[in-house]
Amino acid sequence: MTRRNVIAVIAGLVLLLGVPTSAGADEIKQKFDSLFVIASSGEVMFRDMVEPAKDSIAAMGVEVVPLLIDKFTTKSAGERWTVLNVLTRIGSPAVPDLVRALKRSDGLVVERVCWALGDIKDSAAADPLIEVRNHPRWQVRDQAIGALGKIGESRAAPVAVEALTDSIGEVRKAAAVSCGQLQTDESIKLLVHLLGDDFYGARMTALESLLKLDTGLVVMTLTDSITSDNKLVGDLACHIMGQLGTSPGISILLTQAQANDPSRRAHAVTALTRSAGEVGATIGRFFAEREPDRLTRLKMSSAADAVSHE
Repeated sequence: MTRRNVIAVIAGLVLLLGVPTSAGADEIKQKFDSLFVIASSGEVMFRDMVEPAKDSIAAMGVEVVPLLIDKFTTKSAGERWTVLNVLTRIGSPAVPDLVRALKRSDGLVVERVCWALGDIKDSAAADPLIEVRNHPRWQVRDQAIGALGKIGESRAAPVAVEALTDSIGEVRKAAAVSCGQLQTDESIKLLVHLLGDDFYGARMTALESLLKLDTGLVVMTLTDSITSDNKLVGDLACHIMGQLGTSPGISILLTQAQANDPSRRAHAVTALTRSAGEVGATIGRFFAEREPDRLTRLKMSSAADAVSHE
């Protein structure tokens, strides 16, 4: 019998027989290790045993949480996802051990603990996550800010707003997402500024979050910023105003459709076309027929054609 088959037989017996309620730490670890081999396996022979193994580990409860946290040092993506999945199944009872692990010196473990706390979404983790918001490892800041957004505690809003100015693009991206999740209108000005960010991920998540916040404040702030020296801000502002479809926003788009910059005209007309419903195609073609720049005219026509086929 091969080693792989031996492991399969042993693991199957563990699943069937369980572990005595009076089991000591060594027996618990032995059962955990056997189950974890299956739960994190990509082997075809274990395919039907993976989910039962995860359930069995989760059923062992808080006693295996420290063992799962220790697994966060793994280099295996499959094992990492298994740990996260099982911790989420255990849920809130796992939070105290996870919170204690935020004080570990290993930044990789702290980063992944933040991730797990965000997936569990227990408000008891909010304050401990806030405490690590300035961690020297940017990946920890990224995961902590992202977790706070998932948890949804309003007291985390100032932390998410502060992180919009982090030196690392990935952290700014996480902060932008969290500001949308936390519905913090105080972030609007910084999110509009973020539309001109060097990092694509930060720009696009800022755009998505602005669509979730107070429409009047967003349109007013975009109106003040649409002529920014950073072209990206104005171009993406056109897209947002088109998505929101308010009367003040449409008026601004009509003005921008006649801007000196052909790229801005293209963005404004595309936004108008997509915001106007059934008459959008007509609007797009109207501007395209009067557009002197060939490339811009093509963009306007393409937007009109896309709307007419939706």
